[in-house]
Amino acid sequence: MRVKEKGDRGVVQSVVLFLGVSVLSGALAAGLAIPFAGLAGFTTEKTSDTLQDLPQQFDEVPLKQKSTILAADGTVIATLAEQNRVPVKLKDVAPIMQKAIVAIEDDRFYEHGALDAKGTLRALLQNQSSGSVQQGGSSITQQYVKISLVEKAKTPTEVAAATADTYQRKVAELRYAVAVEKQYSKNEILEKYLNLANFGDGAWGIQAAAQHYFSVNASQLTLPQAAMLAGLVKNPTGYDPTNNAKRAKDRRDVVIRRMLELHVISVAQANSALKTPVIDPNKVRPNKLGCANGPYPFYCEYIVSLLEDNPAFGKTKIDRANYIKTAGLTIKTSLDRKIQADAQRSIDTHSQTTDQAVAAITIVEPGTGLVKAMAQSRGYGKKRGQTFYNYNVPKSYPGGFGGWQNGSTMKAFTIAAAIQKGIPLNYKINSPDPLPMGGQKFSTCNGTYKTPDGYSPKNSTTNVPVPTMIQAAQKSTNTYFLQLSQRTGLCPIAKIAASLGLYQAQNGEPLEQVASMTLGINQISPLQLSNAYAAFAARGMYCQPWLITSVKDSAGKSVSIPGAQCKQVLSQEVADGVNAVLHQVMETGGTGSKLKFGKSDLAGKTGTINEAKAVWYAGYSSKLAAAATVADASPPYKELQGQTLNGKPIHDASGSGTAGPIWEAAMKAALQGYPTTRFVAPSAVIQRGNVKDLPFVNGMNPDDAANKLRQAGFEVAIASGTVNSEETAGTVAYTDPRQRDGAPAGSLVTIYVSNGSKQVKPGKPTTTQTVQPPGTPTTLNPNCPPWNPKYPNCGGRGHG
Repeated sequence: MRVKEKGDRGVVQSVVLFLGVSVLSGALAAGLAIPFAGLAGFTTEKTSDTLQDLPQQFDEVPLKQKSTILAADGTVIATLAEQNRVPVKLKDVAPIMQKAIVAIEDDRFYEHGALDAKGTLRALLQNQSSGSVQQGGSSITQQYVKISLVEKAKTPTEVAAATADTYQRKVAELRYAVAVEKQYSKNEILEKYLNLANFGDGAWGIQAAAQHYFSVNASQLTLPQAAMLAGLVKNPTGYDPTNNAKRAKDRRDVVIRRMLELHVISVAQANSALKTPVIDPNKVRPNKLGCANGPYPFYCEYIVSLLEDNPAFGKTKIDRANYIKTAGLTIKTSLDRKIQADAQRSIDTHSQTTDQAVAAITIVEPGTGLVKAMAQSRGYGKKRGQTFYNYNVPKSYPGGFGGWQNGSTMKAFTIAAAIQKGIPLNYKINSPDPLPMGGQKFSTCNGTYKTPDGYSPKNSTTNVPVPTMIQAAQKSTNTYFLQLSQRTGLCPIAKIAASLGLYQAQNGEPLEQVASMTLGINQISPLQLSNAYAAFAARGMYCQPWLITSVKDSAGKSVSIPGAQCKQVLSQEVADGVNAVLHQVMETGGTGSKLKFGKSDLAGKTGTINEAKAVWYAGYSSKLAAAATVADASPPYKELQGQTLNGKPIHDASGSGTAGPIWEAAMKAALQGYPTTRFVAPSAVIQRGNVKDLPFVNGMNPDDAANKLRQAGFEVAIASGTVNSEETAGTVAYTDPRQRDGAPAGSLVTIYVSNGSKQVKPGKPTTTQTVQPPGTPTTLNPNCPPWNPKYPNCGGRGHG
């Protein structure tokens, strides 16, 4: 047995002296200044130093409040929270609830200071006899401090320190409790405690608990309800009525009897309350927290990812993620629930969750960038027919799938580059099928790209042999657009596409500049494509996708966030020209003609990638733009033909026939209620092009003619072989473009050499001819029917 040294006191003596001084002085701080000598393993010097290190003021912990995400009409679409909490004032808490919590947790709350001397002494004596902390005597103020310290803890080590069963932690709580009692009134402390406490099953704070268990506000709580909630705080999990109704009732009844014992309620009230069922299961509101439990999980998760990327909400991504779930933000979005329903209805009508192929569509408002809807065929989850991938957004965002090659929808950007260069809408190019292009050079932003030997692209549809830009767009003629992109250069196409928000959706890299760029070999997401096409609809005004329209903090004050971010990236005249070309795609003779509806002007473009692993339709009016896709989303990607869509095998996948109906149904419904709109007609300069006169070179020596054209400011190529002509053999028969049409400055002029034949039969080359001149029909497969939208790929697959 250890001999007591002078000045050393036993635990009981120390506690008695501590409490005595505290009571007699009227200030617990005086008692706390006395060393707790003899407390198990806790020295006088250590205790004294620890107490002196503690701050004299308690910094209140900010309440973790749930944040809500709203649709454009103010409807709640998701709740984000670490703790489901709605703070309320004490005046908005039923008096019976206040009495119940005080009765069971600290019935002398309004009589004592920071420390309940009787309760603490009883607990310390019990703990000393057992050798460990077995019994609590904490006042409500001390409990508030403890919960607050746990809330403040950010690391596992800090949490462990805040909940450790040690006298050191108990003394620290007492010191803080003294500070709290000095700073706040009893009612203020009770209010803070009720708002901070955990009431189990995901409900934090009295208001959230009342709503969760009873579907009422805290001000409406009855005696049995208040008693049940008061009993929960001791063990929120063990007494959770949704897990164990009997244990919850037993604990509730303890509270009721304690209230009766303290004369807070009458015998009649107690008996009535004891007979009341602990909860009505039909009134329990499930805590549907997070995007996964909302009606638009993919859209919601994209919103959260945008918030987490915004430095306004914290220094690091972890800080931002924590802030948006605890700061009580109100986040309003661009989601139009009516248009979202229209889009989802179209998806559901044309596809099924269990299809092998997937379908997706994004709808955007031109001129603002507001993303009105995102819909897809597979739901959110891990069951059959579900996915965690958002098929509408780039891979740079959590859950983003990263898109697919966008096929011939890319031709719209080549059209824009050509018009910008001054090439007219009626610009003709001889476009045979196939077109040998091995060894051809294409200028890029970084030099020159040379096509591989044997490169011989085909067309997916038939067309007139020498189509104009409009005709080539109507039939999506690959060989026309390859040659057009060679004339414009790939760099202008890439720059225009980038300025309209296009980049590789898989890795965020710039678009790859190769010969087939115009045929859509880069992976693009529906969000990117719909937003880019919206810029054409807005006459060249590009707006970044805008989904978060406002954010307010818990006090209702607006948080500064980016608004509409729009910039004129194409001249209105160039955009008008693009609209005129793509408008004709939806008129008679175009691949999108069967998708035309209503009275408003519409424009669009089909897209089918190699082997039809993905098909697209992107189109717009001046009010809404959308991009729809049907694709294989399961690597290794396979041809869509033979895969199921809407429960049936796909026989011939195409942009117009497979993705087009999804676009049509969604846009037709979405545009209901909008006024009739028209595109602005392109100017005469855009239609004719910014052309200059070509010098007349027919009948000249080809080399001399080439020099003359170069001196006039044109690039020149001499076609191999000869063509039928009345001109002398070996001289220039004609140029492409023709002398009468002129050509944009710096554009390519091709010289065709005459074979001297006097028997000219338009459209009939001689047997010695190796180049098909303008006016010569392409050779068709005799097994193919005349061109028909049902057979768009007859003659060889391409990117139509």
